[in-house]
Amino acid sequence: AYGRDMIPKRKFSDLLRTVGSVEGLDRLRFVTSHPRYMSLGVIDAVAETPAACESFHVPFQSGSNAVLEAMGRGHTREKFLTIVDRIRSRLPDASITADVIVGFPGETEQDFQDTLDLMDEVVFDSVNTAAYSPRPNTPAATWDNQLSEEVKQDRLRRINVLNLKHAAERRARMMGRTVEVLVEERNVKVPTQVLGRTTHGYIVYCDGDID
Repeated sequence: AYGRDMIPKRKFSDLLRTVGSVEGLDRLRFVTSHPRYMSLGVIDAVAETPAACESFHVPFQSGSNAVLEAMGRGHTREKFLTIVDRIRSRLPDASITADVIVGFPGETEQDFQDTLDLMDEVVFDSVNTAAYSPRPNTPAATWDNQLSEEVKQDRLRRINVLNLKHAAERRARMMGRTVEVLVEERNVKVPTQVLGRTTHGYIVYCDGDID
């Protein structure tokens, strides 16, 4: 977490405001905010900094407090939803993306349903999904309550269906809008097109020449 090891301690929200005030900077984007360390002041800083993109990536990993505790994530479902509420309050049109793991050792069907319920409550713009896989030298890899591959893949399939549904719903709201797109590169699959992103982080393909 930025600034925690500095003397005196600094706030990431202050850094956003400072960088965002640089003359000539049109877009400012940061990648990930861990819910454990993310302050509501970061959201306020984005809302009050014109150059800051209205997009947030906040990995929740699970909608179950029991699973979050087992993971050692250091945050709760309620803390995460408090963050989402502030985003929706200050920046109603902002995009919210996240990461989630299904099939963590000991995850029950109810735990998984709690995750689906959280996704329905938030309606993310996109979620990076993955089924848990044991990693060497991690405590969970040695636990005896591992889930079967069949269960993990079934839950991954079900969460992906919901993820795609929400992603389509969120993008549908953009229909009919004219938005600014920052062109980043040529579309390698269609040379007559370029690839860019909106301030929400949505990828856009359009006709053009980047050269």
